Amino acid sequence: MVLKLYGLYRSTCTQRVVLTLFEKALPFEYIPVQLSKGEQKQEWFLEKQPFGVVHVLEDDGFLVYESRAICRYLETKYSNQGTELIPFYGIKKDDVKALGIFEQGASIETSYFDSTASPLVFELVWKGMKGLGAPDEERVKFLTHKLTQNLDVYEKILSNQEYIGGDRFTLADLFHLPVGNYLFHPKVNLGHLIEERPHVRAWWEKISQCESWKQTLKLSSQ
Repeated sequence: MVLKLYGLYRSTCTQRVVLTLFEKALPFEYIPVQLSKGEQKQEWFLEKQPFGVVHVLEDDGFLVYESRAICRYLETKYSNQGTELIPFYGIKKDDVKALGIFEQGASIETSYFDSTASPLVFELVWKGMKGLGAPDEERVKFLTHKLTQNLDVYEKILSNQEYIGGDRFTLADLFHLPVGNYLFHPKVNLGHLIEERPHVRAWWEKISQCESWKQTLKLSSQ
């Protein structure tokens, strides 16, 4: 059966999953969830996602939610198809160090990038769109400072390895793309934090030019 993705293309979390589906060359059926109509809180959706937030993947009746969990599930189940996004994750578990570096990179994205970049994007983009008032300037200042410090560490890491999860493109890199792209949004205007760090810039240019990301952006603009 064709995979079913319940979500919203402009959601950064949905974009992570779409990216992975494209990288794994997996066909899928997109089922939009209309947040403006409150569909995410309706009983039919809560049966699939009890927290009432997008998104959910359905695979022949099996349901899994949370974007990073979905991406790992897809890579694990379809490890022999498309791009290998977790090193030696399938039948080749001999290189534990490579897997360790990948897991470290994936944790870095969650702890030191998304934890600052996502709330920044919320304050500067989504807060106003949702009618929740003006950005909290003190919070924006604090988060920008933390992200700046964290990207300084990224610069050191990427001076010694080509990708954040090791020597090749993995989920650890892919996870950065949806939120990272918003740093270049005119209301955020923090793309310079990437561009002024040579190794971070080179890394970002590589990962943001992948065909799967271009396809995802095209869908999210519809």
